[in-house]
Amino acid sequence: MKHYIPRDYLKYYRVIRYFFCAKYNISYPDLELLFFLYSEKYFKRKDFDNYASLYSWDDNRFYRLTNAGWIDTFKRHKSGNKVIYKVSYKAVRMIDSFYKKLAGEEIPESPSSNPLFLKNVKYTDKVYRNMIKDMNEFIRQQRHLAPE
Repeated sequence: MKHYIPRDYLKYYRVIRYFFCAKYNISYPDLELLFFLYSEKYFKRKDFDNYASLYSWDDNRFYRLTNAGWIDTFKRHKSGNKVIYKVSYKAVRMIDSFYKKLAGEEIPESPSSNPLFLKNVKYTDKVYRNMIKDMNEFIRQQRHLAPE
C-alpha cells in the first residue's frame, strides 16, 4: 500500500499570504483581486470594478495597481472606451510563485529574499518569521516521508 501524503494546500495560506504582502508591499484585498484577474486572463474595467466591489471601498485601487505595475493594458479600442487589460508579467510571476508555495515550496529565510527576516522588524513580522521556519521544517519532513 502506498503511503498517502495529503495535499493541504491551505494549511499555511495565512503565512504565505503574509509573506507575499510583505515582500511585494501589497494589501490582502489587492492580492486576492489579482488572483481573480489572473484567472480571467483578459478583462475590462467593468469586470475589475465588479469584482473589486467585494472589498472595502478604494476609489484609487485600479490606478494604484496599474501604476505599481500589477495591471497592463492589453488592447486599446479605437473609440477609447473599451480598453482590455491583463495582469502584468510581474503579477503572473508573483501569483505563480504563490501557488508554488501553497503546493509545498519553501519560503526563503534570507533577509535579501524575505523582508520578514531583516533585523529591525515589528513583532508581528517576527511571529510570522518563526512560523515560516516551522513551515519550512514541516515541508522538509514531508519531502523526506514522500515515497520515491
